[in-house]
Amino acid sequence: MQHISPTRPWSRRKPVALVRAAVGLLLLALTASGCTPQETGRPVIVVTTNILGDVVRNVVGEQAEVVTLMQPNADPHSFEISAQQAATMRSAELIVTNGLGLEEGLQQHVEGAEADNVPIFVAGDAIQAQDYSEDNGGGSAADPHFWTDPRLMVDVVDALQERVAGIDGMDPAALTTTADAYRSELTGLDAYMSSAFAAIPEERRNLVTNHHVFGYLASRFDFRIIGAVIPGGSTLASPSASDLRDLVSAIEEAKVSTIFAEASQPDRLVKALADGANLDVAVVELFTESLTAPGEGADSYLTMMRTNTERIATGLSP
Repeated sequence: MQHISPTRPWSRRKPVALVRAAVGLLLLALTASGCTPQETGRPVIVVTTNILGDVVRNVVGEQAEVVTLMQPNADPHSFEISAQQAATMRSAELIVTNGLGLEEGLQQHVEGAEADNVPIFVAGDAIQAQDYSEDNGGGSAADPHFWTDPRLMVDVVDALQERVAGIDGMDPAALTTTADAYRSELTGLDAYMSSAFAAIPEERRNLVTNHHVFGYLASRFDFRIIGAVIPGGSTLASPSASDLRDLVSAIEEAKVSTIFAEASQPDRLVKALADGANLDVAVVELFTESLTAPGEGADSYLTMMRTNTERIATGLSP
């Protein structure tokens, strides 16, 4: 009898006065309602995803006002923003995006801001991106989930520091201090993950997820990606009957006993596999593409990665 047990282990800026006035009024209204940062005189950096928002805050410290567009527990592939947030983007000193096709629902706003000459920093341009292989999502599209390798996040911090240092009002010496401190934490995270994963026997280092999000982690820490319920790297895709049959066969062949689901949608994974075959596997929730609210297990990038590491190591251990 099938048994799948969900487990919770614990651009050019338009020189039109009317446009500038409209943006100013929007920002003023938002400030009064508490929806945007108060006027502090500090540069404003707008960040698309909450993972990068946390990284940027750690790098710039108190020198800049960091506005993160993506709410906790949201899907970076599909989240949307308000007109007020779009206005904030167009008045920022810098916009930080993940890039590599991740923010599918936000691209038009990023392009609009760029057309208005708002500087854009694309984190994906700071790393050596890898493509999805035929076995890990198909096609040759670049994989945007580079944050699962903390060493690549060091590359992002290096490039981000250089870009932010050029913003008027930033103190390069203070920026070096905060960026160096965060780089040290990222290096510590990488060491922690290496130690935890080293204890997993080689034959059990097999990953099955709800969609393809751990390609960089697998490359860095020598895991094998068996497959994912949702094909490709976007949660907007849907699995076919053939996809599910192939995945079930791969799970059975690799003797996988634990599969990992994004914490925001574990039920979807369970229901998708329920039609597959006689599987006896546990479903362990991970935080893969979004931070959570405080106290929910992944309220910072470092906490998210440490929590995931612990759950993967425990789920795959004998």
